[in-house]
Amino acid sequence: MSDEQIVRQNFWTKARQTLGKVPFTEDAVAAFYCATDAATPMTVRLTLFGALAYFVLPFDIIPDFLVGLGYTDDAAVLLAAYTACRTYITDDHRAKARDWLLKAQPTAS
Repeated sequence: MSDEQIVRQNFWTKARQTLGKVPFTEDAVAAFYCATDAATPMTVRLTLFGALAYFVLPFDIIPDFLVGLGYTDDAAVLLAAYTACRTYITDDHRAKARDWLLKAQPTAS
């Protein structure tokens, strides 16, 4: 299965699981929107899909369930990809990410 297939099948579940737990969820969502944008160059899409696949897969260098450390490797991989591709992550991608975060936040009853 390709990184793109893995990300498309698992990204939204993982993004919901990390809401409020990691500070980079908005960046990951913006990267997802950039990676799935047909206007994004293929090399950028491949870089972002690779980093996002690392984020969504349950196995990695530091297991995600370790409190305080579990997402540090995911953050490092995403930060590297995000930094390398930041000129292609547009204001529109970031706005869509913020909109998704607002809608995904649990509402207080």
